[in-house]
Amino acid sequence: MDIKEHWESIYESKADSYISWTQSEPQPSLSLIEEISGAAEVIPAASTEVAGKIARRIIDVGGGTSILVDRLIDSGYSVTVLDISQAAIARAQTRLGERSSSVHWVASDVTLNPDLAPVDIWHDRAVFHFLTNAPHCAAYIELLNKTLVSGGHVILATFAPDGPKKCSGLPVQRYDGLALEDELGDSFSRIKTVPAIHKTPWGHPQSFQYSIFHKL
Repeated sequence: MDIKEHWESIYESKADSYISWTQSEPQPSLSLIEEISGAAEVIPAASTEVAGKIARRIIDVGGGTSILVDRLIDSGYSVTVLDISQAAIARAQTRLGERSSSVHWVASDVTLNPDLAPVDIWHDRAVFHFLTNAPHCAAYIELLNKTLVSGGHVILATFAPDGPKKCSGLPVQRYDGLALEDELGDSFSRIKTVPAIHKTPWGHPQSFQYSIFHKL
C-alpha cells in the first residue's frame, strides 16, 4: 500500500471519533493564527480584497476533516485546504455544505509540488512529522518557500520529543523548536514554540509542540 492509499483507507474506513488526531475544537492552532493576524506590523501587504475587506490567505496543510476550516471561514480568512486524501476532503466538503465552495481544495501529496496560490499563513498540524526522509523534507520546504509570501508566517505543529514514535501505524520524526529551525533554514526566523497536550477522542494524551516562524 502506498502512502496515498494508506490515508484513503483511513478516511474511508474510520469515523472522526476513531481517528486519534481529531479535535473537538482546533486549539491551539486557532489562537495562534489569530495572534499572528493581530500583529499588524508583521503581516505583509499581500492579502486579498474579499467582499470589501482584507482577507488573510491561509493554507491548512493536511487539513483532512479538521473543523479548523469552518472556524477560518467564520473569521473571514481566504482558505486553502490541502490533503493527500480525497476521501477526507469529500467528508469536510459534505460537512460544510454550500460553504465549501468558498474554500480552495487541493487533493495532493505535499511533497509532489502541487500548484498552490501564494498565502500569508501556512498552517500544518501533524503532516511534517510524517516526512521521515531527507528528500521528502526538502520537497516540503521548497514548496513552503515558493508558496508563503515574504513576511508571512508558518505554524508548524509536530509531535514533541516526548511524543509518540508512531501514528496511524507509520513512523514519525519528533521535533522541538530548535530542530525545526534547523530544518527550515535561514529563510525563516522562529518567533516562539508552544507545548501542547492533545487528547485523542478516547482520552489518551499526546505531547505536541507548535512553532511559529516568520519568513524573512
